[in-house]
Amino acid sequence: MRLRIPSAHPQSFSPIYDPAKGAQRFSRKNSPDSEQSASCACVFQAQSRRELHACAVLSPLAQAQCPWERLWRMRIPDSAFEFLSFPFPPPRVVPVDSKQRALGIYDLAFKPDGTQLIIAAGNRLLVYDTSDGTLIQPLKGHKDTVYCVAYAKDGKRFASGSADKSVIIWTSKLEGILKYTHNDSIQCVSYNPVTHQLASCSSSDFGLWSPEQKSVSKHKSSSKITCCSWTNDGQYLALGMFNGIVSIRNKNGEEKVKIEHPGSSLSPVWSICWNPSRDEHNDILAVADWGQRLSFFQLSGKQAIGCQDGTISFYQLIFSTVHGLYKDRYAYRDSMTDVIVQHLITEQKVRIKCRELVKKIAIYKNRLAIQLPEKILIYELYSDDSSDMHYRVKEKIAKKFECNLLVVCSDHIILCQEKRLQCLSFNGVKEREWLMESLIRYIKVIGGPSGREGLLVGLKNGQILKIFVDNLFAIVLLKQSTAVRCLDMSASRNKLAVVDENDTCLVYDIHTKELLFQEPNANSVAWNTQCEDMLCFSGGGYLNIKASNFPVHQQKLQGFVVGYNGSKIFCLHVFSMSAVEVPQSAPMYQYLERKMFKEAYQIACLGVTDTDWKELAMEALEGLEFETAKKAFTRVRDLRYLELISSIEERKKRGESNNELFLADVYAYQGKFHEAAKLYRRSGHESLALDMYTDLRMFDYAKDFLGSGDPKDTKMLITKQADWAKNINEPKAAVEMYISAGEHMKAIEISGDHGWVDMLIDIARKLDKAEREPLSKCAYYFKRLDNHGYAAETYMKIGDLKALVHLHVETQRWEEAFSLSEKHPEFKDDVYVPYAQWLAENDRFEEAQKAFHKAGRQSEAVKVLEQLTHNAVVESRFNDAAYYYWMLSMQCLDIAQENEQQKTEMLQKFNHFQHLAELYHVYHSIHRYTEEPFSFHLPETLFNISRFLLHSLTKETPLGISKVNTLFALAKQSKALGAYKLARHAYDKLQGLKIPARFQKSIELGSLTIRSKPFHDSEELVPLCYRCSTNNPLLNNLGNVCINCRQPFVFSASSYEVLHLVEFYLEEGITDEEAVALIDLEAPRLNKREDKWQEMASDGAQTLRFDDNTDIIEEDDPFTAKLSFEQGGSEFVPVIVNRAVLRSMSRRDVLIKRWPKPLQWQYFRSLLPDASITMCPTCFQMFHSEDYELLVLQHNCCPYCRRRIDESNQ
Repeated sequence: MRLRIPSAHPQSFSPIYDPAKGAQRFSRKNSPDSEQSASCACVFQAQSRRELHACAVLSPLAQAQCPWERLWRMRIPDSAFEFLSFPFPPPRVVPVDSKQRALGIYDLAFKPDGTQLIIAAGNRLLVYDTSDGTLIQPLKGHKDTVYCVAYAKDGKRFASGSADKSVIIWTSKLEGILKYTHNDSIQCVSYNPVTHQLASCSSSDFGLWSPEQKSVSKHKSSSKITCCSWTNDGQYLALGMFNGIVSIRNKNGEEKVKIEHPGSSLSPVWSICWNPSRDEHNDILAVADWGQRLSFFQLSGKQAIGCQDGTISFYQLIFSTVHGLYKDRYAYRDSMTDVIVQHLITEQKVRIKCRELVKKIAIYKNRLAIQLPEKILIYELYSDDSSDMHYRVKEKIAKKFECNLLVVCSDHIILCQEKRLQCLSFNGVKEREWLMESLIRYIKVIGGPSGREGLLVGLKNGQILKIFVDNLFAIVLLKQSTAVRCLDMSASRNKLAVVDENDTCLVYDIHTKELLFQEPNANSVAWNTQCEDMLCFSGGGYLNIKASNFPVHQQKLQGFVVGYNGSKIFCLHVFSMSAVEVPQSAPMYQYLERKMFKEAYQIACLGVTDTDWKELAMEALEGLEFETAKKAFTRVRDLRYLELISSIEERKKRGESNNELFLADVYAYQGKFHEAAKLYRRSGHESLALDMYTDLRMFDYAKDFLGSGDPKDTKMLITKQADWAKNINEPKAAVEMYISAGEHMKAIEISGDHGWVDMLIDIARKLDKAEREPLSKCAYYFKRLDNHGYAAETYMKIGDLKALVHLHVETQRWEEAFSLSEKHPEFKDDVYVPYAQWLAENDRFEEAQKAFHKAGRQSEAVKVLEQLTHNAVVESRFNDAAYYYWMLSMQCLDIAQENEQQKTEMLQKFNHFQHLAELYHVYHSIHRYTEEPFSFHLPETLFNISRFLLHSLTKETPLGISKVNTLFALAKQSKALGAYKLARHAYDKLQGLKIPARFQKSIELGSLTIRSKPFHDSEELVPLCYRCSTNNPLLNNLGNVCINCRQPFVFSASSYEVLHLVEFYLEEGITDEEAVALIDLEAPRLNKREDKWQEMASDGAQTLRFDDNTDIIEEDDPFTAKLSFEQGGSEFVPVIVNRAVLRSMSRRDVLIKRWPKPLQWQYFRSLLPDASITMCPTCFQMFHSEDYELLVLQHNCCPYCRRRIDESNQ
C-alpha cells in the first residue's frame, strides 16, 4: 500500500510515502495547471488487482468550472499506463457536445478487463475503446448531468447516477435494464466487489440494490453523502458525509461504526477508499476531507491523521464496555446514553433511551439495573413470558454512587467498591455490607430464592467466596495463590471453574476442594447450563470445549466466552455479543471411545450433526445399548434400525438372552456379513448365516460357509441361487439349477413362460409317469405353445384320457375326439357339446343343433333353433323360419318323450311351433309375391294361400307376417279370378290398415275399380266339404273348417287346395296296431271292380292311384254311412269307426300320420279315389302327387321338412 499526500502549492512536488515505514518513496511535480486539477489526493495500488485508485478534492478554481460538491475520481488499470510514466500516453479522449464544445467530465470507470472506458460527460454516458480511443456508443437515458458511474467487478453491468435523481443500471452490451429514483440528485454509486450489490447515494439517503431483490432498500442519512466505498470482502460500506462524519454500514444498511475526528464539522469528507490489498488482515480506510487532511481509520477505532506540515499522528479512542449478561439476555450501552437489551436466541432487541451517560448495567432474570451519573433505574419485564422484551421502570434510586461493579438481584442491588460490597434495597436503603480482604475482581449472581440469592465473588488474592444477600457472613469456597479473573459454577453447584491472572483455567470440586484439572490460555470460562460435565473457555483466539476429563477440543473464535447454553456459546467480540452454534461432536466422540453411551447421548442432545447422531446410534447398537441406540435412531428417523431394535426387544421379552446372536443381527444390518456369519455359527445358528448369504445373493460365500454339510442345505442353497438367477433375468441358468435341485415345477414354469419347447420335451420325457403334476404342467405349456402332439403324448403317458379329450376338443381335432368318445362313451358329452358350440360359433347352426341333439342336450338344441328361427324371421327368410319352427316342434316332441315333467308344456309348444311353421311356410309365397317383380305361383295357388293364411290369423299375427301383404295378395287374386265380393272385402279391410307407400296407389285404384264389378263370387272358387258336401263361403268366419259339419279341412301343402280327405277316429278300445291290422285285412267289398286301386310306394312316399279305365259299381260303404251329419249342429262331431268299418276299408284308401309318442296317430280316408295324394313320411304334410313329384325334382327334398329323397324313413 502506498500513500501520496500532495503539497498545497501548485508548483511544488507531491511526495509519495510508504505508510508501513513512513519513508518517502518518490515525488511528482505538479503541472502548471495543477491548481485546477487537485489540491489533495490519496492513492492505493492493489498488487493483486494491479489497479490504480486516485482520489482528489477539486481546487477553488476547479470549483468555479463544475459543481463545487463533486469529486473527481478515476480508476485506471495498469494496462492503460505505467504508474511512474507521466503524463499519460495516447490515446487521448476529448468529449464534445453537438456544437463541438468540450464537455466537463464528472466521473469515469474502466471495464474490469480494461477494454472499455465509461465517461460521465454532460447528460450522457460515453463508451470509448481503450485501444484506439474511438467512441463506441453514446448512452442516453438521463435528463440531467450525469455525476457518477461505476462498473461491477464481474464486468456484467455498470451503473450511472445523475442530477435528475435517477440511477440507471446498464448491461455490458450497453443496454439499460433498470431505472430507479431517489429524492435528491445522485452523488455517488459503488458496486460490492463480492456480491455485486449496488450502493447509490444521494443528498438525503442511500439505497442498496441487488439482482435478487424486487425493490431497492433505502435508508435515510443525517447529512449529504459525498462519497462511498466497499471493503474488499464486501462486508462493509463506508459513507463519507458533508458534515465530516464517516458512517460504516453493513450489507443490510445498518450502521456499525460512526467515525468522527476533531474539526470534522468544518471539513466535509470528499473522498474515501478502503485498502484494496487482500494480503493485509485489517481493513484500512483512507479519508480525504476539505481541510487538506488525509486520515486513516480501522474498524477498531484506531486513527491516523496526516497534516499539512507532513506529520502523521496515530490515535486510538477506547471506551470501556458497559454491559451485563444473564443466561440468554444481554444488555449493553449504545451511543453512550442508550441501553440495548438483546435476546441472544431470538435475536430480538429493545432500546431503552436514558438521555444520560450510562455508567453501569446489571441484568438478572426479569430485572434490569442502569446506573446513571445521579441515579440508578430499576426496570422489570411486563410479563413472565421468557420471550417478552418490554421493560418498564420499577424503582428509581435518586442517589449518586461510585462503584466498580453493579449487580442486581430480585429485590436488591449490589455495589462493588474495590474491597467493599454493599447490598441496597430498591428504595436505596443499605441493608448489608461486606468487607473483603483484597480487591474484588469478579462478582456474579448464581441464583437462589427471591431475596436470598447467592453471589460468587473472586478476589485479587485468589480467594473465592459465596455470599448470600440475606446473610452477613461470607462463605469461603477455596483459596488459590493467583488472582481471580473469571468465575463460573456448574449447574449442580458441585464444580467451580476459575480463570486466574496467569490465563489458566482451573476446575475444582467444591465439596472436596480438589483441583480436578487445569488448562492454559484462558481469559474467560463458562459452564454448560444443560450438561454438568461440559465447560468452555476462550483465549488466544481459540474456543476450547472440555467434557469431563477428556482432552480439550479447540476451534477458532474471536472474543470472550461469557455463556454456554446447550450447543450455543455466547461470545463478546469488541462491542458485539453473538450466539455461536457449536456442534458438540468432539466431546460426544470422546464419550463414545470409552463406551459411555448415555453420557454421549446427553452431549448429542446439546447439538450435533445428523452424521454424529448416526455414529452414536451405530456405536450404541454395537455396544448392545439398545435404549440409547433407539433414541438416536429415532432422532435420525432410521426406521430400518428401529425395526431391528424393536424385534430384538421383543425377543428379549420372550426370554432370548444370546447377546452374540443379537450382535450378529446388528452386524448383518450394518453390512458386516462375515463377522455376522461367524457370530451366527458361534451361537449355533448356521441356518441364519446361510439365509443371510442367500438373501444377499452371495452364493459363493454361502457355499464356502456350508462346506460339505447336509445335502438338504445344499439343495436349498441351489434352489435359492436359481431363484436369484430368475430374478436377475438369467432364466436358462435358473432352469438348470432348478432341475439339479429337483424343483421340476419351477423349471417347467420358466421354460414354458419363455417358450422353450425343447427343454420342456426333455423334462417331460425324463420325468416318471407317476409324477403327474409336473407332467400335467408340461402338457399345459405344450398346449399353450401349440405343440399339441407333445401335449397328447404327455397326457397318454400319465393316462389322463379326459384331459386328452379336452385337448382334442380345444384344438378342434374332432376326428380324434369322436374316435376317443366311441371307445370311451363316458366322454360323449365332453366331445359333442363343444363340437356343437363350435359349429354354432362358425354359423353352422343346423349341424350344431343336430350335435346338441345327439349329445342329449335338448335344451341347448332348442335354444339354437329358437335363435335361428328368430334370425330368419328378422331377415325375412320365412321359408327357413318355417323349417326351423318345424324342427323346434320336433325337438319339443323329443323332450316330451324323455321328460314326463315337461310333457304338457312341450306338447303345447309342439302344437304352437307346428302352427307357426305352417304360417311362415304359407307366408313365404305371399312375401315373394309382394316383394319380387315376378311370381312363380299360379293365381289359384296364391288365392288359396291368401285365404288359408287369412283364416289362420284369427287371434294374433306372428312376428314378420304382414296382414297388408296378405290382404293385398288376396284382393288382387280374387279380382283376377272373379271373386269380386271377396276382393271388395279385402280392399275394405286394407283401408283400415297402414299401407306402405308402394302399395298405396295400387290399392286405391283397386278399391275404385272393384266397385264396378258384380257383388258376388265365382261359384267355381267356392270350396266343398267332402264330408257333408256343403259349399263353404270364400270368407269363412269359422276359419279353415266347414260351416256346416265343422269338419277341419285338409289342405295340400303346395297349392293349399282342400284335399278330398276326411279324418276319422278309432273307437275306444282299438289300438293303432289293431287298426292297421284290420285295415290291412282288406275284406272284400260287395261291389264289382274290373280293375282295382293300385297302391304305389316310391321314395318312402305312400301313393294311391286310380285307373281311369275302370268302371266302378259301388254298393253301400260302411264308412260313407258314418259321414252322415245332422244339419245345423254347432259342435264338431268326429267320424268314429269301429272294427267292422276298419275291416271294410282298403289300405289304399287310408293315409296314416304315424306320430311318435306321446301323440296319437291320425287317420284319413280318401273320398275321391281318382285323385292321387302323397304324404311326406317325416313331416306328414299332404300333397297332390303331381305337385309333390315336381317339387321333389326341383329341390331334391321335401319342400316342407327338407327331408332328402335318399334318406330312409326313420
